[in-house]
Amino acid sequence: MSDVASKARGSVWKRLGRVALAAIIVGGGIFWWVVTPPPVEESGLGLPERADHALIARGEYVAQLGDCVACHTAPGGAPMAGGLPLETPFGVLYSTNITPDRETGIGGYSFGAFDRAMRKGVTADGRHMYPAMPYPSYAKVLPDDMYALYVYLMQGVKPVAAPNKAMEIGFPFNQRWSLAFWNLLFLDDSLFVADAGRDETWNRGAYLVQGLGHCGACHTPRGIGFQEVAMSDKGPNGDRFLSGSRVEEWNAFNLRDLWSVADMAELLRTGQNRFSTVTGAMTEVIHNSTQHFTDGDLVAIATYLKSLPTDHPYVEPSEDIADVPADMFTTRGGLAYAQFCADCHRLDGTGVPKVFPPLAGNPSIASKDPSTLIHITLTGWKTAKTNAYPRVFTMPGFARLDDREVAELLSFVRANWGNGAPAVTADAVKAARAVLDPRIDNSRFETPRIADILDEPNAEQLIRGMRLNTETHELLPDNVGNVLNCASCHLNAGTVADGSPYVGVSAFFPSYAPRAGREITLEDRINGCFLRSMNGKALPKEGDDMKAMVAYFDWMKRETRPEDRVEGRGIGKIDRSIVPDPENGARVYVAQCAVCHGQDGEGLKNANGRFIYPPLWGDESFNIGAGMARTYTAAAFVKRNMPIGFHERFPLGQGGLSDQEAVDVAEYFSHKPRPDFAPKVNDWPRDKKPSDARY
Repeated sequence: MSDVASKARGSVWKRLGRVALAAIIVGGGIFWWVVTPPPVEESGLGLPERADHALIARGEYVAQLGDCVACHTAPGGAPMAGGLPLETPFGVLYSTNITPDRETGIGGYSFGAFDRAMRKGVTADGRHMYPAMPYPSYAKVLPDDMYALYVYLMQGVKPVAAPNKAMEIGFPFNQRWSLAFWNLLFLDDSLFVADAGRDETWNRGAYLVQGLGHCGACHTPRGIGFQEVAMSDKGPNGDRFLSGSRVEEWNAFNLRDLWSVADMAELLRTGQNRFSTVTGAMTEVIHNSTQHFTDGDLVAIATYLKSLPTDHPYVEPSEDIADVPADMFTTRGGLAYAQFCADCHRLDGTGVPKVFPPLAGNPSIASKDPSTLIHITLTGWKTAKTNAYPRVFTMPGFARLDDREVAELLSFVRANWGNGAPAVTADAVKAARAVLDPRIDNSRFETPRIADILDEPNAEQLIRGMRLNTETHELLPDNVGNVLNCASCHLNAGTVADGSPYVGVSAFFPSYAPRAGREITLEDRINGCFLRSMNGKALPKEGDDMKAMVAYFDWMKRETRPEDRVEGRGIGKIDRSIVPDPENGARVYVAQCAVCHGQDGEGLKNANGRFIYPPLWGDESFNIGAGMARTYTAAAFVKRNMPIGFHERFPLGQGGLSDQEAVDVAEYFSHKPRPDFAPKVNDWPRDKKPSDARY
């Protein structure tokens, strides 16, 4: 289990740990007989000498429905052997060993003792469990499922000798007997009863959600005793069941009529759907539990959730909201989004199918409570690893941005794409930061804030220059001969270290260019990209567009002098003695690149036929005269900038392949068919041509 998931689950325990205090206060004057554990009721069902495979398989499925492995497996530990640390305000709890080891696990439990533990929260030796073990939900489990689970744990799980760790909780919260008062007040241990007025699918979904799935543990508000205010959709508080709850710095969403049946089932099966991807501890729930459910059970759960009335019923989002917001380039939040978010979530907020989530209809964004959105912005996020999507994509944390910047960015996102959610305040970000204490990797590269352009007297010209960088082929169709933008190589509008950033660049022009064999100006260098990387035509040097691009570069020059060394300039170097292996390059391409650039290098388009990510070869890609058509130049770029979403480092989680992998995949795609460049005969007239040049 990941550290993030452990902390998230720990936060649930943190909140529920206060139950001990409530129990002591409530029960202080009640007589001892109240806390006497209920007797074990044996059903006559013993453990068979060797259960048949079907019964064990059923029990394993029940364990997946209940997500037992999530809490009872420590990071790197044996399955079900316990030891997962869970922090509370009163100390640390550790999950217990539920393997069939007789000395340290539950190997000595009779079925009656196991059933009592699961339904009433009392161990075989009479100790009360903390209700973070969701026994109030498991109490609803039907006897046949409970017995199958018992048999599986006893005969389908490998016994592990792993002594349970002592709870690191001080007095009075270590007095477990006090939890009997909590049970007296809040525990309903009655079995699930089907609703005769509903069909089989609905009842199956209700049973799974209310019982084994224990969805209410996170998604239902808590009462004065930190109990779930409702354990089902029935009763006086039934309308609050699954209506959403704050779990420390996460917002567990309102699940009532959230999406269509198909969309909810898709999320539970794969960890993502057309609206969202799961976050926080839910990634582990999908990985360990719901992705293994049968299609019938997924539909049943989704059917039940869809049936629950809410004051914000599901509405199919309008297609016209997927557009670039009008204030994208006129507000600080919009410009921050264009700089830090658009490479993944796109300027129109549509995201990248099966990779990065869209912003319209995304509950992390549209929720009244922005906790989850602030959390993932500061600390980062990962997709759930599932059979459908085995590759994990990462969003790095943006804790380098200050509280005001984060608030401006998130407020912009929440106000657009039909979300209509309240603004995020800098104070809310500050409070979350204090609790989360996000890690910030220190870099000497100073990332310019494009939002600061708005303070400049020539702001309109600078924004035009920035947009010409990010939307080049759309804004300059007469000059771009393919579908690339400047930002295809100069990531985040030219503000990424080792991604050919524009920071300080204009200070170094005019300068000698070996490929041209003469001194060139900044305008010459820009036009070189139009002619080669974008396989197009040069911009008029005195035109407004060229002036806007140069002005944008000059704004990023700041105080840089020609003799200065700029941290993060260029794309770095790679060892040219590495011998390329194009066959391995093909394998690396399929594993790491094809999801964005296409199986045959054709690029990735959205539903409207517009390119999301550009082709790496073919007629719509860079021509043979571009620097990226050379193996070692391309390898240096790939090494530090591709793939994005690969790890948690700011700003794009980019880079991460080994030097050999980078050289191999660069050799593979750079030597694929691409447009010719007729003036190539004039290159390197005075200097030695690089050995990896294609001509």
